[in-house]
Amino acid sequence: MKVVIAPDSFKGSISNTEAATAIQRGWLSQRPDDLLICKPMADGGEGTLETIAAANEDAIKIEIDLPHKPYWLLMSDGTACIELASICGITIFTKLDPLHASTYHLGEVLRVVAQDQRVKKIVVAVGGSASTDGGAGALIALGSRFLNRDGENVALGGIGLIDLATIDLSKIVSAPDGGVVCLADVTNPLLGDFGAAAVFAPQKGATAEEIVLLEEGLQKLQSLATFPDFPGAGAAGGTSYGLRFAWNAILESGSKKVAEIIHLEEAIKDCDLMITGEGRLDSQSAHGKVVGTVIALARKHGKPIRYCVGSSAIPFNTAPGEDGVALMEIAPSLEDAMGQSEYWLTQAGVQLAADWVS
Repeated sequence: MKVVIAPDSFKGSISNTEAATAIQRGWLSQRPDDLLICKPMADGGEGTLETIAAANEDAIKIEIDLPHKPYWLLMSDGTACIELASICGITIFTKLDPLHASTYHLGEVLRVVAQDQRVKKIVVAVGGSASTDGGAGALIALGSRFLNRDGENVALGGIGLIDLATIDLSKIVSAPDGGVVCLADVTNPLLGDFGAAAVFAPQKGATAEEIVLLEEGLQKLQSLATFPDFPGAGAAGGTSYGLRFAWNAILESGSKKVAEIIHLEEAIKDCDLMITGEGRLDSQSAHGKVVGTVIALARKHGKPIRYCVGSSAIPFNTAPGEDGVALMEIAPSLEDAMGQSEYWLTQAGVQLAADWVS
């Protein structure tokens, strides 16, 4: 039989690739003659580029001239794939700086990519950001000018937007003819109680006072851009807003686009079983997350599903042909499940295979 394994990463424990490999190892120990296809999934955050690269061996990795040596991907069709998290994301910094962190380095990369004659389209995974600057840093690196009342450049970071008086896009580098797509799985607007500053800035180290300042800066940006707020504009500290305002970028579901790029549906069409998972399965998992995208594709083609998760707040068998195992049910403790996740995911694969009745 053919089994497709497509988990998300288990945040804080194990990557999507390692999780898929562990489940595969456990399954094959019980059913060595089965064909197992690993299709690790991502949603536009950290690990997205690695996931796309693993599924597209003909993609060219092009190193970026930054100290931590990130890269971008040139696909065979001329699409450039870029990951914000690997360039200026929150995991890169040892000390968070919510007021001054910016997307400037992302803009430097976008500038190089946009001017590469081989590039026809740009796809930017914008999850995992460390900043709340509305994408201003990126736009400045691309050639736009963000000026204060004295005609001087404002400071980089969300705090600089408070002094913003003029936005000049006249010298910004043009986007490729094929356009720009931002990948994210959040629908938060730029402003307000559910906006970039209020919801995401605390995760980036902002205090209550700093959140007020960041919101003020984003309000100034939106009023001068005179571009309407929209669902998803708050992704990556407003980066999707800035790129849409200046480059007419469109926003797409990260998990759905990654599934398309790694050809997940093609693998599912003729499989006998679909295995997916994440750190915690709950009522939100089916809405915009990796697991929800995988579930939708499996159900579309009438394939049985098995969940392999860290923990679950909902029953596995909510639909015919569905079941699963949670690491919290087989590991001695939460600490064991998280600290030895590779081992326990292997054991979960063993259990899933042992329980399978074809």
